[in-house]
Amino acid sequence: MVEFSLPPGSKVRPGRTYKAAADAARIKRFNVYRYDPDTGDNPRLDTFEIDLDACGPMVLDALLKIKDEVDTTLAFRRSCREGVCGSCAFNIDGTNTLACIKPIDEVPGDVKIYPLPHMAVVKDLVVDLSLAYAQYAAIKPWLQADSAAADGERCQSPEERAKLDGSWECVLCFCCQTSCPSYWWNEEKYLGPAILLQAYRWIADSRDEHTAERLDFLDDPFRLYRCHTIMNCTSTCPKDLNPGKAIAEIKKLQAQRR
Repeated sequence: MVEFSLPPGSKVRPGRTYKAAADAARIKRFNVYRYDPDTGDNPRLDTFEIDLDACGPMVLDALLKIKDEVDTTLAFRRSCREGVCGSCAFNIDGTNTLACIKPIDEVPGDVKIYPLPHMAVVKDLVVDLSLAYAQYAAIKPWLQADSAAADGERCQSPEERAKLDGSWECVLCFCCQTSCPSYWWNEEKYLGPAILLQAYRWIADSRDEHTAERLDFLDDPFRLYRCHTIMNCTSTCPKDLNPGKAIAEIKKLQAQRR
């Protein structure tokens, strides 16, 4: 059997344990990935005991409580707390999701919180999304039209508008992107499910007049066709979207114009 070993500097070590107050009645343990590149130390897994009777119901509530009351050095992104901004995307209990809409009670046993997988870690739960945003910019995610709009508006029928459902709701949390094995191994060339879902949103838009140009850009062995329909992207999406289906629709359009 093949054995794989991590480089010495990447092995996660046991970290510190922060006990709950002695009078805490309902305790939940949160195991949180910690990494500070400025120290030169290995990543570690700190354990925080949280009294659920003094904490909100979501995983993000626990993280905020930890940062506010236990360890102010904990680094993570968050903003809207409503599943709209996509900032608080982490790997929670083995699944990529948004901490603000993940109920603590849904996690049996200890809550294990890691950064999004296969992304360079800036600090603790913060990952470097520079490449993902550069790929997003590459698909030109805005309406492109050369003709003048009638009466200042570009109208759609209800049927045309309905074709955008399932794509415009994406909040670019990159949960799907970082759950995709094809993206793990080809992130420099494969655009990934989040970006391809966004690309389809503009391809499907009846008001956009650059569909052919968009399809030309995607007609590439790596940008599009590294997708092997593993469907991790759809399984993990916290907004219940289907990036795998959007990618299949792009492939269908590519085949139809040949």
